[in-house]
Amino acid sequence: MKLNIIITLLAATVLLVSCNDDFLEYEPKGVLSNENVAAPENIEGLVTAAYAGIANDEMIGPITSNWVYGSVRSDDAYKAGGGVSDVIDIHFLEQYNLVQPQTGDNWMGPLTFTNHYKAISRTNFALKAISETEDFDLKATREGELRFLRGHSYFMLKQLFKYIPYIDERMSPEEILTVSNREFSNDELWDKIAEDFQFAVNNLPETQPEVGRANQLAAKAYLAKVRLYQAYEQNEQHQVININTTRLQEVVDLTSDVINSGKYSLQPDFAENFLNGFDNGPESVFAAQFSIADGTTTGRVSFVTGLNSPHGSPDYGCCGFHYASQNMVNAFKTDEAGLPLFDTFNDEDMIEPEDFQSNGVDPRLDHTVGVPGHPFKYNANFLYSESWARDPGVYGFFGNMKEQQLPDCSCFLKQGPFIGTSKNIDFIRYADVLLMQAEALIELGRHNEALPLINQVRSRAKASTERLQFSDGSMPSNYRIEVYVDGENINWTQENAREALRWERRLEFAMESPRFFDLVRWGIAEETLNAYLAEEKTKRDYLSNAQFTAGRDEYLPIPQREIDFTKGLYEQNPGY
Repeated sequence: MKLNIIITLLAATVLLVSCNDDFLEYEPKGVLSNENVAAPENIEGLVTAAYAGIANDEMIGPITSNWVYGSVRSDDAYKAGGGVSDVIDIHFLEQYNLVQPQTGDNWMGPLTFTNHYKAISRTNFALKAISETEDFDLKATREGELRFLRGHSYFMLKQLFKYIPYIDERMSPEEILTVSNREFSNDELWDKIAEDFQFAVNNLPETQPEVGRANQLAAKAYLAKVRLYQAYEQNEQHQVININTTRLQEVVDLTSDVINSGKYSLQPDFAENFLNGFDNGPESVFAAQFSIADGTTTGRVSFVTGLNSPHGSPDYGCCGFHYASQNMVNAFKTDEAGLPLFDTFNDEDMIEPEDFQSNGVDPRLDHTVGVPGHPFKYNANFLYSESWARDPGVYGFFGNMKEQQLPDCSCFLKQGPFIGTSKNIDFIRYADVLLMQAEALIELGRHNEALPLINQVRSRAKASTERLQFSDGSMPSNYRIEVYVDGENINWTQENAREALRWERRLEFAMESPRFFDLVRWGIAEETLNAYLAEEKTKRDYLSNAQFTAGRDEYLPIPQREIDFTKGLYEQNPGY
C-alpha cells in the first residue's frame, strides 16, 4: 500500500494553534509540531478530522454511498448515464467484467480502496496522538469514537474486497509495508473489526452531547452488523458453508439493547429518511454529517451522487446515472392481500401509467423511483418526466429519488453541471436494526419472534402515503400493503419467514446499496443475479454479455497497483 495512504498530512487534519505574544514564535495556521500534536487542546481537532475522513467523498471513488458497488452490481439498478461508454468503468462493474486487458485495473475500486485507507490513516494518527496524552478528561470517550470510525472504514472495505491489510496505530511506516492482506483469515479479520466496535461499546456513553458523534448504542448496532455478516461463514470460493448460531445470538443480544433503550424509532413517514430537515432524527443510528452555508465557498456538501440527478430537467443538470431496473420496479407489486408477489412479480412489467393503478403497489416504490407522471420528491406540482432520462433506449426511464432533493431546498448546491446536497447519509437506520434482529431470529429457528419486527417496518410503509399524492388528493399508484398474519395471509414457517425478510430488506433499502452485499452474505448472489440477467437481457440489449461468475464476482479484485507496490505481498482474490 502506498505510504501516502498511511501518513496523514497534518495541515489537513488539525485545528489552528493559537499564537503567543512573541510573533517570532508564531506557528503557521493548520500546522502542529511533534511536540504539541498530542496536547489536549489539539486532540479534538484530530478527532473531528477523523469524522471528516469517513465522509471525504467524491463521485469517482465513493466511500459513503455504495450506489456503484451495491446497487448497480445488484438487481436493483442500471448504471444509466449517456450510454455504456459514459464512465465505462461502472459499465464494467455492472457486467462483472472488472479487469480489462487494454487498461488493467478498473480505476474506481482502487480509488475507493485508497479513500477508505486515507480515512483509516486519520483515525490511526489521532489514536497514536491520544495515547500519548495524559491530561485529557475525554480521553476514553474520544478513543472509543476513533475506534468506532476505524471499525466503520474496515467494515466498508471488507464487504468490498474481503481480504484487506489491517493497519493499526501501533505500527511504524516500515512495519506497515510488511503487513499482508492475508495476515488474518476471513473470520479473524471480522474479529479484528469487531474488536474496534467492542472497544467503542465499552467506552462510549449511551448519549452524546453533540449530534453526529458515535455513541454506545450506535457501536452495538454496528457490532451486530459485523457479527451478522460473520455468521455466514464462507470458504475460499466465497460459498456460504455454515451459519454460526453463536454469532446470530450476539446479533439478537446487541440489537435488543438498541431496541430496548428507547432511544431510536422509525420515522413516522418513510419519506422523512430522505428529506432535508430530518437529519439525525429518531431513525438515524449513525450517519455521515454534511453542511452548507458554513462560510466556505461550497460548504461541506456531498457530491457522491453528483452524477445521478435528472439529466433533462433544467432545474438539475448532469448526468442521469443510477436508474431503477425494471426488475426492481416490478418487485414493488403486491397481491390482493397486500403482500409481495414472491414468485410472479416479474411475469409482467409495470411501465405504463395504468400499470401502477391496475396492480397493487407497495408505497415505497414512489419514495424510491422516479416514475414518469408521478410527483417527484413529494412536490405535487413537480412531476417526473420521461424527458429527464438521458438514454431511455438503453436504460429505460425509471430514475432514482431517495438520493435527490428539490432544487429549491436550502440544502441544494449546483456546481457546474453537478449536484451536491448537505443531506446526511445514513450508514445505519433503525429499520436496519429491526431487520438484522429479525434475520438472526429466523436463522435461529425463532421465526415467530421475527414476525412483529418485520411488521413494524411494513406498518410504517403503509402509513407513508400522504406525501405521495397529486395536488387533487388522488394517488399516483394503487397503494396496497398489509402486515403478515400467520394462518391468514401467510403460513409463517421458517422458510416463508426467510423469504419475507429478504424481500423486506430489498424493498426497504432499495437503491440505498445494501442489496448486493445482502445477496453475497446469504450465499445466493450467483443464482439471483444470473436469473435476473437472463430476464433483463430480453429487455436491455447492453446486458447481453453480462454474467456473474461464482467464486470471483462476490468481491472486487485487490488493486493491482497495491500488489505491485508491495512486490507481491498482497494476494489477489480468486478468479482475477
